[in-house]
Amino acid sequence: MTGFRTALHVLALLLAAGAARAGDAPIVIDHAFGQTVIPRKPQRVATVAWANHEVPLALGIVPVGFAAAGFGDEDGDGLLPWVKARLDKLGAEAPPLFDEGDGIDFEAVAATTPDVILAGYSGLSRADYDMLSQIAPVVAYPEAPWSTDWRAMIRINAAGLGMAAEGDRLIARLEAEIAAATAERPELAGKSAMFITHLDSTDLSVVRFYSANDTRVKFFGDLGLALPQAVREATRPGQYAGETSAELIDAFRDVDIFVSYGGPDLRKRLTQDPLFAHMPAVARGGLVMLGNDAVGTGANPTPLSISWVLDDYLALLADAARAADE
Repeated sequence: MTGFRTALHVLALLLAAGAARAGDAPIVIDHAFGQTVIPRKPQRVATVAWANHEVPLALGIVPVGFAAAGFGDEDGDGLLPWVKARLDKLGAEAPPLFDEGDGIDFEAVAATTPDVILAGYSGLSRADYDMLSQIAPVVAYPEAPWSTDWRAMIRINAAGLGMAAEGDRLIARLEAEIAAATAERPELAGKSAMFITHLDSTDLSVVRFYSANDTRVKFFGDLGLALPQAVREATRPGQYAGETSAELIDAFRDVDIFVSYGGPDLRKRLTQDPLFAHMPAVARGGLVMLGNDAVGTGANPTPLSISWVLDDYLALLADAARAADE
């Protein structure tokens, strides 16, 4: 590891020297770990963690490496369908994909010789950030792990690319697309929704849910859905999830739409459970059960997934909303 650290330090010095010769104005990014200075507009962009590569791709830049997809990768090639489609549109092959099953592969990242590493939406620890910073300047999340919504992800990563204005235009385009699609779903207006984390059908004694800090829940607001009081009250600063005993299920009586990952078996188990069955959203059939597919993955909105899954996701939510009215 000592040799690896030394090599990284030399690499960082070489990159900084090249930047200084280039004479470009530095890019300064404030984030949760402090401040990152990128000496010049980066040419070789690497990304780590979930979906950060979609920002440069959406802006026409092919990263030199990014994390392979795990969840939602139906054909096992490490690429989600909207990422593959974007690479095809750009006429590019997939770059090296980092296996992050056991955490960040620092050596694989270093091998791509990046001059910036984007991680605006991630769960980086301080140790991760420090190690990556020995490879290249790192754009970390602005506030808390896994709490960067899709707009903030675009803003901070686009800023790290020296493309802040282009990032703002991308946000505006996606906002217009979302507004047009939700306008066609009036049944969602006034409804509340909560997003349950993965449920264990053999133990439904605890209700675990994403908090108001999580990107999936923030996306509900984009779609015109309200946040239940219990979720608001359980949200703690810096935490993207919460939990409560199923014995307190009545706290969720104002939930119209219940979204979770699972299939027909879990749906049946929920409707038969003596506690969950008392939840109005479950009792009325206001359930959206997501799978390991495009819609299930895109429920966590990212720059390229929004356009890909928006109509299908809204259709599922609208079906649940109509059930809530019956």
